[in-house]
Amino acid sequence: MPAQPLHPPLLELTPRPDLDILLGRWRYQPEQPAALRPCYYQLADQALATGCRSWLQDLRRRTSPDQQTKRWLLDEYYPEVARCLGQRLFVAYLFSPAMHRQIVAAPDYAPPEAYGNTPYALDFFGNEGAAIQWLQAHQLAGREAA
Repeated sequence: MPAQPLHPPLLELTPRPDLDILLGRWRYQPEQPAALRPCYYQLADQALATGCRSWLQDLRRRTSPDQQTKRWLLDEYYPEVARCLGQRLFVAYLFSPAMHRQIVAAPDYAPPEAYGNTPYALDFFGNEGAAIQWLQAHQLAGREAA
């Protein structure tokens, strides 16, 4: 009998063409932050293959990234993915309601308006429906502007 992996895959990706959203459900918090990067590259590959610029990232089973990963995401990863997509990237982060309150109360929290001049937009949610509505509002605004 083959050995079972110690952990299930860290990231479960589900394209949602009905919503034009790429859903990423993170299964657990890895022991080493470096384990996150291959998953983020997998996410980017899937988005580029489908041209999907609206991402719902379910982090209810993870904690916020460490500062080094956070800087990499904001300064390198998201701008590069947006450049490769050729359009602005929208990422809705879904946390448990308690973690969401903690994030927006943190001293380094940046509200969605802080990303106005970046090639990506981020927002943080404690409710999946609200996260999807935010992504769809940006999709609609993009279609109306075209």
